[in-house]
Amino acid sequence: MTDTAPRPTLEAVAARAGVSRATVSRVVNGGDGVRDVLVERVRKAVDELGYVPNQAARSLVTRRHDAIAVVVAEPETRVFADPFFALQLRGISKELTAHDNQLVLLLTEGRDDHARVGRYLAGGHVDGALVFSLHLDDPLPELIQRAGVPTVFGGRPGWSGDRRGVVYVDSDNRGGARDAVRHLAGLGRTRIAHITGALDQTSAADRLDGYRDVMADADPRLIAEADFTPAGGERAMRELLDRCPDVDAVFAANDLTASGALRVLRESGRRVPDDVAVIGFDDMLPVAEQTDPPLTTVRQDIEEMGRLMARLLLRDLDRGTSHGGPDEGAAEAPSSVVLPTTLVRRASA
Repeated sequence: MTDTAPRPTLEAVAARAGVSRATVSRVVNGGDGVRDVLVERVRKAVDELGYVPNQAARSLVTRRHDAIAVVVAEPETRVFADPFFALQLRGISKELTAHDNQLVLLLTEGRDDHARVGRYLAGGHVDGALVFSLHLDDPLPELIQRAGVPTVFGGRPGWSGDRRGVVYVDSDNRGGARDAVRHLAGLGRTRIAHITGALDQTSAADRLDGYRDVMADADPRLIAEADFTPAGGERAMRELLDRCPDVDAVFAANDLTASGALRVLRESGRRVPDDVAVIGFDDMLPVAEQTDPPLTTVRQDIEEMGRLMARLLLRDLDRGTSHGGPDEGAAEAPSSVVLPTTLVRRASA
C-alpha cells in the first residue's frame, strides 16, 4: 500500500493566494464581487495546488449540480442499434461538455422504468432534462411536470393537455416529406407509396401528412405502416408488393426503413431506381451512403438538434427560469426551434 497525498482544501488555496476563504469560495463557485486581480491569484493557486471543488458543497452555494439527464424513451436495444440516437447524443454531449456539464443517460424499457426515471428526476440529482423519442401514450411528460424539472423535448409534443411553456427542437418533417414526394412525382412516378414510421410519434405522423399533402388522391393501399427499423421496412415493402405490384416509387419514413425496403426490392428483382425509385429521411451517412444504390433522402441535422436542445436548456438554467413547473408562463420560456430540411439526391431516385 502507498500513502495518498492529502486533497488540497479551500483553506490551502486561500493561503497560497493570500486571500480569505470566502473570496476563494466566490471565485470557485462563479460568484460576483471579486476584483480581477484577486480572481487571477485564486485561479493560479487552484492550478498550482490541483484543487478540485467539492461538488456537494458547491451545489449548496450555486444550487446547481452541473448534471443534465438525457431521457430516451426507447429500450437500450433500439438506442444502441440506431445511428439516429448516436448522432443526437453526440450533439448533446458536445454542448454539455463545452459548458462543463455531465450527461446522465436514462433509458426506458417499460412502465417500471418510467416510474424510476420520474423518481430520479424528482430527487434533485440533476439541473434539468433533455427528453426525446416520446410516444403518444408515454407517461414521462406528466412525470416530468410533477418533478418540476426544467426540460427541453426533442420533437414536437403530441400529448394532450396544457402545453404552456413546453419547449422543443424539431425538424420540418412535413415539409421535408412534401419535398421528397414532389421529387418522385417530378420523375414521372405515379404509383408512389409511403412506408410510415411508428405513428404514435409526431415525426412519423407529420411525414405521413406531408405525403398526403402531395398525394391527396392516392390509393390507400399505397400506405404501409412500419416502425422506423430495417425489419419494419422489409415487412412493409413485402406488403406493398403484394397489394400493389405496380408500385413505382417509395417514400420511406427514415433511412433505416428505406434500407429494409431496398433489400426486399432487390430480392424481388426490381431495379432501383429504374423500376422503383426510393427516398428515405434523415441522411444518416452510415446508412444512406452504404445502401445499394446510395440513398436519396431528406436531410435533417440530427447532431445540431441535440446541440440546440442542450443549448436552450442551459440558457434557461442560467437565467434561473423553469419551464417544467405547472405555473410556468409561455412568455418566460425560450422559444421552440424547428430546423429546415434539405433533399439530398443520390442514385436511388
